[in-house]
Amino acid sequence: QVQLVESGGGLVRPGGSLRLSCAASGFTFSAYVMSWYRQAPGKERELVASITTGGGTTNYADSVKGRFTISRDNAKRTVALQMNNLNNEDADGYYCRGLRVFAPDDLWGQGTQVTGSP
Repeated sequence: QVQLVESGGGLVRPGGSLRLSCAASGFTFSAYVMSWYRQAPGKERELVASITTGGGTTNYADSVKGRFTISRDNAKRTVALQMNNLNNEDADGYYCRGLRVFAPDDLWGQGTQVTGSP
């Protein structure tokens, strides 16, 4: 079964850290560019970070550069998003995406919630 399953969401503590993880199954993980997106209610989903198939190139939204790090482990079929120096503006639903360019295929996880602190 083709799946992307996110985990690791939680409560934002300003200045704190969270680590999101996405576990893949049912497809050739190493052939997919992997990305993290986030979406607030009523807003469009936006790209947070992406990583190429071999992990050699990463790309970040300006709002998270220097604070977030995307990484992948093709042997374990996982992609992670280390989020440091968090603030309440980072509170969103976070979604893992796998994209294959040749023989196009576009996979999404169900998301994990990062919640702002009161």
